[in-house]
Amino acid sequence: MKQQKQMSFWRFWVLAGMLAILPALLVWHLAKLQVIPSTEKGFEFLQSEGEARTLRSEVLNAYRGVITDRNGELLAVSTPLKSVYANPGLLKAEQLPLLAKLLGVSTAQLSKKLTVYENKQFVYLARHLPPQKAETILEQRFSGVSAETEYQRFYPAGEVVAHIVGFTDIDDSGQEGVELAFDGHLSGEQGYKRVVKDLKGNIVKETGVLKAPVSGKELMLSIDLRLQYLAHRELKTAVNRQKAKSGSVVLLDVKTGEVLAMVNQPSYNPNDRTSLRPSQLRNRALTDVFEPGSTVKPLTVIAALETGRYFPGTTINTSPGYVMVGTKALLDPKDYGVLSLTKIITKSSQVGITKLALDMKPQAIRDMFFRAGMGQSTGIGFPGESVGVLPNRNRWHPIEQANLAFGYGLNVNAVQLAQAYAMIADKGNFKNASLLKLNEAPMVTPVVSASIAASVAKMLKTVPQPGGTATRAQIPAYPVAGKTGTAHKVGAQGYVDDKHIALFAGYAPADDPKVVAVVIINEPTDGHYFGGEAAAPVFASIVEGALKMMRVPPALNQSMVAGL
Repeated sequence: MKQQKQMSFWRFWVLAGMLAILPALLVWHLAKLQVIPSTEKGFEFLQSEGEARTLRSEVLNAYRGVITDRNGELLAVSTPLKSVYANPGLLKAEQLPLLAKLLGVSTAQLSKKLTVYENKQFVYLARHLPPQKAETILEQRFSGVSAETEYQRFYPAGEVVAHIVGFTDIDDSGQEGVELAFDGHLSGEQGYKRVVKDLKGNIVKETGVLKAPVSGKELMLSIDLRLQYLAHRELKTAVNRQKAKSGSVVLLDVKTGEVLAMVNQPSYNPNDRTSLRPSQLRNRALTDVFEPGSTVKPLTVIAALETGRYFPGTTINTSPGYVMVGTKALLDPKDYGVLSLTKIITKSSQVGITKLALDMKPQAIRDMFFRAGMGQSTGIGFPGESVGVLPNRNRWHPIEQANLAFGYGLNVNAVQLAQAYAMIADKGNFKNASLLKLNEAPMVTPVVSASIAASVAKMLKTVPQPGGTATRAQIPAYPVAGKTGTAHKVGAQGYVDDKHIALFAGYAPADDPKVVAVVIINEPTDGHYFGGEAAAPVFASIVEGALKMMRVPPALNQSMVAGL
């Protein structure tokens, strides 16, 4: 009996010990899972596995920097919108009809899209929705459907600045114009936030920002939106009236080289590109080149004056109204007889310039054109800019030399031509054009002596006056200096008789220049194709309006002085 009691006592303690050990083992196991680090499948492992299934990093898109004109007027600004996306593997079939209805598509279209991306974990269902519409979709808590904030670019001035500003794609990356050229400056840096998602893929909590997005920087252009609107209106009217193929206008500040306006026709609306044609995209003032024709004759005269053998009053006999260069006859509209260098510019005498050019070394003419900025980049840095062609030969045939002197055999863009005239207007000082507003004085390179530049400037003042080729360029309140050009276009068989480019390049006020303008009308078909007929009136309208907007005091002419 005693032995039996001892056995029961032993069993009691064994059982009690086991009962005491079990809670300890349970506590140890829980500690391994939740407290003790560096244990296989311990709390760090389980926590990381849980986070891997619930925690996600979401992109925080950066705000793209605004683009403004020189006065702070908005040219491009980003608007926050919502883009809805989904994980195709989490969406349930019974949810598709309602989701498709809210997205504004058919169930079949949505199902097909999800099938294409069924092996992916991410697919956009709709981009750039108004926040309220996106919220209506999210309120239904569809499995695996979420939204992110994106930005859509808006261009308040529309087609007026389209060729300068350009546009971005659906991902807010620059595709054309300064949007492309300064994409890195404007785009900023993406950020990231951490979120908790449930089993359906819906965001249930935001746990914090891992990296804050960095907004893009502002870009201030040199253009004045008021002058841009003016130039756009006048050019569009002229191109339509003359039934021209296209046209361009460039307006520069004489002292700084800043581009105050740059417009082209045809243009496009960057806010609605559904019917956009590739030909509308070109900023023709920089990407298209042309033979400048008679607009470069003043540069040939500068080269002649630099030889020291010619002066403004030097005369050349242009009779009988033509000159033979090899087998080629170069003609004037009539026999002008004996002309001074000034009158050669006034009348735009082909014969006079040809005889002048053939009396010089061809390299002297070519060097003058190069110093005026031709055959090289304008320095603007615009995508697709063409530097044109300025030939450089070891041996020049006489006809090549003559052609170069009056603007054939070379190609320039509108900005290059404007730079050359800004050089003449600013006493022989050359400056590269700029599409950005300058905060300091531009780099100036003297390329022609001030006295020679002044002599040619006086010649250019005679062109818009009675007897000159551009009387329609004259502005009553502001005396004008400039030069016409009419260039034949090249076809498959050489120069075409019925296709022309009408040009006018000049500046005003002539005695104290503020702005330079170049007007190009490409293939006018209304019967008026000379530069003095097609381009000069457009120049007058734009420059007169620009000087008034810039509050430039009108010049006192002789009749006004007499009345005082």
